Amino acid sequence: MSSSLVDFSKASLWLSLASIAFNPTFWNIAARQEYRTHWITRLFNGDKYKGCYAIATTIFSLGIIRDLLFNRALSEQPTLPLLNNAFVQLVALLLFASGMTFVTTSTYMLGITGTFLGDYFGILMDERVTGFPFNVLDNPMYVGSTLSFLGTSLWYAKPAGLLVTAYVWLVYHVALQFEGPFTAMIYANRDNQKSTSGSSDHAKQQRKKKL
Repeated sequence: MSSSLVDFSKASLWLSLASIAFNPTFWNIAARQEYRTHWITRLFNGDKYKGCYAIATTIFSLGIIRDLLFNRALSEQPTLPLLNNAFVQLVALLLFASGMTFVTTSTYMLGITGTFLGDYFGILMDERVTGFPFNVLDNPMYVGSTLSFLGTSLWYAKPAGLLVTAYVWLVYHVALQFEGPFTAMIYANRDNQKSTSGSSDHAKQQRKKKL
């Protein structure tokens, strides 16, 4: 099935959509299993940092494959002349630049372990990051990625790309419904353990004073 705007008969389009959905599904399942069973850490003889770097490399590689599939899909889709002008391309550049700024600055602020699910490995941050871009967006990496898809789609004047971008936003929105609460639970457990440990230490000190 095809139309003048989007050619749904192209396998490349469906492969792109599948890749977009697969990536967050994979890393959420893999990371949750790591948190519960430490299966990745065990593969690296108990070294949680090596495990985290391994999944970081995997996620980064999957992202490259996703982007290649997206660009391949766009190359096989119809172009809309209405979008093929200098103004739209300027907007596209601004969107892409903004998106990449959000992604790169997020990675810089969080570091490799903070960006790539280190908290699921027990590599927790001491405090919440509040500097840019986290002072303007709650989820700057996902927003930045979505803006990059949008900018690329407008640059090539591809309506199919706009459809894929909307799909990207939906996939990320669903992923956040799982990631947000689970990550909050990890840090809540850490804080509870600290509180329990602190109370225990205080009780021991009190007993020593009485003796």
